Amino acid sequence: MVELKATSPAAGLLPLRMGGVEVAECDLGHLTSIATFDAAETGKVLEKAHGLALPGPLRSTETGGARCLWFGHREVLLIGPAPDPALAEHAAVVDQSDGWTCVTVKGAGAADVLARLVPVDVRERAFPTGHTMRSLVFHMNASITRLSADQFLVLVFRSMAGTLVHDLKQAMEAIAARR
Repeated sequence: MVELKATSPAAGLLPLRMGGVEVAECDLGHLTSIATFDAAETGKVLEKAHGLALPGPLRSTETGGARCLWFGHREVLLIGPAPDPALAEHAAVVDQSDGWTCVTVKGAGAADVLARLVPVDVRERAFPTGHTMRSLVFHMNASITRLSADQFLVLVFRSMAGTLVHDLKQAMEAIAARR
């Protein structure tokens, strides 16, 4: 009988280091989509249960090991803890943990690497720490969050892990060649 073994989406593909930029896969714990029916009540439960404010559009909130990303109109992504069951009274709560590839892109040239792949301005003055967006990484739907001056969190669908790594590697090579 075949024995199946669970692997992460980018197993064997990462980490990559080139030209002062590093791309590494990260395990964020639970990923839970929360589509609010009642934003005010959802926000109260999120604050009480997880210590997180409900983020506004294009923003993220964090405390301790928990993070909450704006994920679209009336939708956020809770990262880290398992969701409090009380959230289901005010929102559609769906486990997304196995559906995403999560990587960090960090280093002095991280914004330059992403600028080759993302059709929006990711420079710090336009996209400061704590901002998040749904956009494209080359041709893949993605969520991109600036974690610090030189670090980004990038999420794409699990099935696109190999393509994400390929595209990031090509952009890293191009940036490294210019330095």
